[in-house]
Amino acid sequence: MISSGVPILDGLEITAKTSGNRIIENAIMNTRTAIAEGRTIAEPLMETGIFPGMVVRMIAVGEATGALDAMLAKISEFYDDEVDAAVEGLTQLRTVVRAVPRTAPGTVSEREAEKASYFLHPLHGSAACSGAGGESPLLARSERGRVHVAGNPVDHLRANPLSGRPGALAYSNGPTPLTFSGGKDKNPSDFFNKLRRKPTLSEASSKTKETRTSPLIEARLRKIRDLEQLGIPAFRTGFVPDTAADAFKERFADITTSEPSDQMISMAGRIMALRILGKASFLWLRDTSGDFQVYLARDTVGVDAYKLVKKLDVGDIVGVRGRAFRTRTGELSVLAEELVILTKSIRPLPEKWHGLTDVETRYRQRYVDLIVNPAVREMVRTRSRIISYLRDFLSSRGFLEVETPMMQPIPGGATAKPFMTYHQSLDRNLYLRIAPELYLKRLLVGGLEKVFEINRNFRNEGISTQHNPEFTMLEFYQAYATYDDLMSVTEEMVAGAAYEITGGYKLPQGDQEVDLTPPWERMTVREAILTLTDLTEAEIEDRNSLFIRAMDMGLEVGKEDSPGKLLMALFDELVEERLWGPIFIYKYPVETSPLARRNDEDPTVTDRFELYICGREIANAFTELTDPLDQRSRFEEQVRARASGDEEAHFLDEDFLRALEYGMPPAAGEGLGIDRLAMLLMNVKSIREVILFPHMRPEKGIG
Repeated sequence: MISSGVPILDGLEITAKTSGNRIIENAIMNTRTAIAEGRTIAEPLMETGIFPGMVVRMIAVGEATGALDAMLAKISEFYDDEVDAAVEGLTQLRTVVRAVPRTAPGTVSEREAEKASYFLHPLHGSAACSGAGGESPLLARSERGRVHVAGNPVDHLRANPLSGRPGALAYSNGPTPLTFSGGKDKNPSDFFNKLRRKPTLSEASSKTKETRTSPLIEARLRKIRDLEQLGIPAFRTGFVPDTAADAFKERFADITTSEPSDQMISMAGRIMALRILGKASFLWLRDTSGDFQVYLARDTVGVDAYKLVKKLDVGDIVGVRGRAFRTRTGELSVLAEELVILTKSIRPLPEKWHGLTDVETRYRQRYVDLIVNPAVREMVRTRSRIISYLRDFLSSRGFLEVETPMMQPIPGGATAKPFMTYHQSLDRNLYLRIAPELYLKRLLVGGLEKVFEINRNFRNEGISTQHNPEFTMLEFYQAYATYDDLMSVTEEMVAGAAYEITGGYKLPQGDQEVDLTPPWERMTVREAILTLTDLTEAEIEDRNSLFIRAMDMGLEVGKEDSPGKLLMALFDELVEERLWGPIFIYKYPVETSPLARRNDEDPTVTDRFELYICGREIANAFTELTDPLDQRSRFEEQVRARASGDEEAHFLDEDFLRALEYGMPPAAGEGLGIDRLAMLLMNVKSIREVILFPHMRPEKGIG
């Protein structure tokens, strides 16, 4: 942030960035531009409504304060939207006062004090802030042109967060209190009682910008006001449905005539379609299990109750009580005897209520996507079934589900850039975990021989169709097992999940198909490169050849990168997408596997594998390194790499090394990406489809 020389402006910018208020940020930017260009943008006297129904008179004192005029005028547009927003704004803006110098009497410049008084006065008032005799405890001008500051404005505002009310700012040659001018509420408490009164829905809604731009929303708000006048709540509770759509269709499937059943039922759902025919209407409702039809006849519900139909809109949530019957067209329906409005929808659903087609809107407004696209809701259920299957698979084999910290003092278990946060009470930085691996291994040291965790991981990396900064992993560890054992476990678990979810092993993938029928192919990293690329064995053995090839391909590699790291850079670029699979790729270089055990026959590689299906890595596993001396050496190499600029290199974790020194049993561990497995089993190409609320770039117009 570049200082403007106006402390209040700088302080407000910090507050705006913290709260994410773009309106204030834009106003600050325009103000800074005006100051830099030397333009005078203040008027001698300007009026603007900071709070609804009130007039704030502000005096422009000097160029900088004049700049604040324009800024506050912009802020007023934001605060005038809703009383609650204004009150919340007062709380947020208290921190701005910290940017104003507040020292002993005689040490604050007149100019700074004038700017402080200008800012504090309109937002926080003055009369109830005054001390004995009406003098302001905050500031006053002296005859010598200096300013006396009495008391700490921040402390004062904490004690009197909503004291006083906006009024005029007046000065004379001597000490002058801040006084009121204008406004119909003579008693400050009357004004703030009005502020604190909870507005009716129609009052609050009438101030939203949507009502000035959308006739559809305005029409719905009028219906809400009509309901209020009739004494009918537009948002109510207490209605409990006893029958869901799927149960309704199953229970009354044998009804074949228009004669209503004897059983009275209660159902609820969102209106997805509405057809009014005069004396009768049809409603198509949707609940969590499906859709069902409601027939509403004036003769059945009564004339007065039937009038409510005209107050209904697509998107409203309603409850109905009635009996099952079949219409003349044979549609199983509910013959409603009572209709209850539960939630009035203010925003209309997309024009084509049966689905959203704009992908970005679907991801940003997943709640709308779930309303209008039944397939998306089915994907949520399928994902839940996948997780349940994995949990049951491991639990039935003696694995214990555990939970490990999501905030860690040292991030470990993967090569990735972490997110960092700060713990105020502990006065230390913490990291959102990139993997739970090192904590799960500590449990192996402690004697828990089979453990697993379904966990959320966070990696401060790029966003793509394959990557989301926040994702879900299954990690499991088994004492006295090797990575070869875990290949068999993984094959059984993933193939079993496919059969459980889809009913078979052959899965459609776009316009292709992948067959998960065991057994699966296995190939070393070296074999995969020689088989699927034009690299020769001589090139693989020569570090300079690997470096030149990587540079020619435009890969991000360093001059000091090891042969193993260069080899994997070429593997990721040339091989990974060609592994249709399912295939286990094993024996990874030691340099890229800091936590895996060295292979007994070839110490330059590790006992590690990755599972690839359809060109995507699904799982990563290895025989664990149990030698604390070797582990320390690997950590130290990672520390050197981090010092050279590798932000994804491992940290040195002394506590984990201490745990290994107590002795960890030989073991194998694995991490399996649940998001990618869900993509595979549901035949989708983007990870955002299987994550309910994926991270996206900021939406324009939304703070």
